Amino acid sequence: MSAPSPQAPSPHRVRRRRNDGRGSLGQPGADLARLPIALDLRSIQISEGVRAGFAFGVVFLLHALVEWPPLLSMAFAANLACFCDTGGPMRVRLRALTAFSLVGGLVWGGLGLLRPVGLPVVVPVACAVIFACTYIRVWSIQAQAAGNVLVVVVCIALDRALTPEQAGLTAVMFAAGGLWATFLALVIWRLHPYRPAHRAVADVWRGLARLVGDLERLAALPEPETEAFDGHSRAHRRGVRTGIETARTMILDLARSRERISERTAQALLRLESAEQIFSNLIAVTELLDSRPSPEQRAAAQRFLRRLRPLLVVIARAIRDDASLDLARLEPALVRATEGLAAEPTLARLAERIVGRVRIGAKLSTPEGYRPGGLDEGGRLGWRARTLDPLVQNFTTSSPNLRHAVRATAVAAPALAGTLSYGGTFAHWLVITLVLTMQPYYAATWQRALERIGGTVLGGLVGAVLAYFAATPLWQAGLILALSIVGFAARQISYGFFVTCLTPLVVLLVEVLEPGHSSWEIVAERAGFTVLGGLIAVASCLLLWPIWEPDQVRRELRRALTTHAAFARAVLAAGDDREAAIEAAARDAGLALNDLEAALSRALQQPRAGHHPEVESAMVADATLRRISARLSVLRHAPDAAGPVAPAWKDWIVETLKALGTDAPALPGRPDAAQGPSLARLSAQVDLLTGTLRPGSNRAALAPG
Repeated sequence: MSAPSPQAPSPHRVRRRRNDGRGSLGQPGADLARLPIALDLRSIQISEGVRAGFAFGVVFLLHALVEWPPLLSMAFAANLACFCDTGGPMRVRLRALTAFSLVGGLVWGGLGLLRPVGLPVVVPVACAVIFACTYIRVWSIQAQAAGNVLVVVVCIALDRALTPEQAGLTAVMFAAGGLWATFLALVIWRLHPYRPAHRAVADVWRGLARLVGDLERLAALPEPETEAFDGHSRAHRRGVRTGIETARTMILDLARSRERISERTAQALLRLESAEQIFSNLIAVTELLDSRPSPEQRAAAQRFLRRLRPLLVVIARAIRDDASLDLARLEPALVRATEGLAAEPTLARLAERIVGRVRIGAKLSTPEGYRPGGLDEGGRLGWRARTLDPLVQNFTTSSPNLRHAVRATAVAAPALAGTLSYGGTFAHWLVITLVLTMQPYYAATWQRALERIGGTVLGGLVGAVLAYFAATPLWQAGLILALSIVGFAARQISYGFFVTCLTPLVVLLVEVLEPGHSSWEIVAERAGFTVLGGLIAVASCLLLWPIWEPDQVRRELRRALTTHAAFARAVLAAGDDREAAIEAAARDAGLALNDLEAALSRALQQPRAGHHPEVESAMVADATLRRISARLSVLRHAPDAAGPVAPAWKDWIVETLKALGTDAPALPGRPDAAQGPSLARLSAQVDLLTGTLRPGSNRAALAPG
């Protein structure tokens, strides 16, 4: 269980590692200005890729044997249904996939019937469907995925007119293909229903191990570096908090779908709760290391962190692999982790709390672990709460989701009219790229455009080479099946990598479905329409009802200040229900900081917004609030370290944070009472925050002193 002590890195080495690391969607990096497009190779899903390839390949091979064209519509629908399946509870997936299969068939058949009527009718109807497909993202991730794929169905359905008989047959075969993929995924070839939730919990524990490893490197520094600790907080605390909330959402969705908390679900909840408590204590340890401790204190913290990290890794692997642990063999390592800390009472108390939660996490992975009798979840959400409330709440001009749906529809209308009037066989790729690339925020659109264009060009070259060597139908069918497996297995690694793997499949499919076109012609047209659609999508986010990030940063900063005022009130108060209030306030403060940093990241990637004075002030305020949160975590878990503190200072800290968050015209005056050493660092951070956001008020408040 022990790990060798790492060499103490130089300050330049730490700074270079922090600046050069690019984050991914699951693990955001320290630099908010860099796009999180790194590959997450842990997200490869081979079994899901094989299942999706089988769902599509069986029907495609059947068509190769009997050569009945409607089977191609069925195979295409099975392929698209696999795109809609984002995992999760069985009932949620069943609703989403069934709705997609039936609605997709109706959309294809209906638009095929309307195609001969003319553009004045076809374009408004198609745009109405596109608006609905882009707006239903307010329901859930599953609805967002289904809506995106339905946009593809809309664009392809407009390629050719259908007679009533053809429309009916197409609708039936499309629904049959989607339902076949649904039946395969949820009945015949069911993957472990708890696996996504348990994988999300394992990712949280793995994130804690990464946090501890990076914190150990910072503890080896001879002197604390402000930039190094700020980068550590942004890179790790934001990622762990996001992982905790993602796992909690998945577990509760699973519980609601079953109308009760099963043993496995309760086990996942307890593991997640233990991880969240470890996370809170580690934030307090970070504050101790950032407050210029003595060399002996740094050495003790480094020794504890070095012993802790392997324990977190072992538990994360056990959760991921659903394996059992031998608690008796782990117990010596658990005891050894807290040895030698008697001279540092605050650190010793935090270490005892952390190791206690680690012991709980290890026990939950033993055969004698938690075995509850089952707890009531309180019922599922009602139909109105699931369906109508999100639509009504987001139907306002301030909603990014509504703006996105209106923007996508407004840009798709002329694109549809132009491609249907003057486009060729592959012109629908322009509208598909335009709508699917466009996101509610400019930064997300810019990232999606870069990944889609780069992946399309690279994947197109690979597809053209493969198509050149696939000279027989048997080779083509084999390559299509293999590429389908690879594409679906890699779709969680990154969007750009997924597009790179998907484009060769598209090239080969087009050669089969649309004979008479060379592979290089297909690649050139797909790349050209993708580049054009991506550029239009990026320009549209800047010109049509843009969401300017400095305004978003201002709102998120106010919310972060308000939540931290509530966090400070809960920590500095006394009472029997103090811990419950602190738990809720700490979570709200952490989520608010994550939202603030997400807005800052989007602002830094938006043209000229990164140099806005409010954005620059918010960057300093974000780092200061992280330190305030860390200091409050120390006082939360080690209240005996506070000692006697005048109530006036507690009130001043809370009221100042509250006033900064509400834009109150005047800030409370500093107390005349003795401050005491326990709150000196916290008060200094509040002063720094005041000087950043209200420089005039800060000078006036400090002038009499």
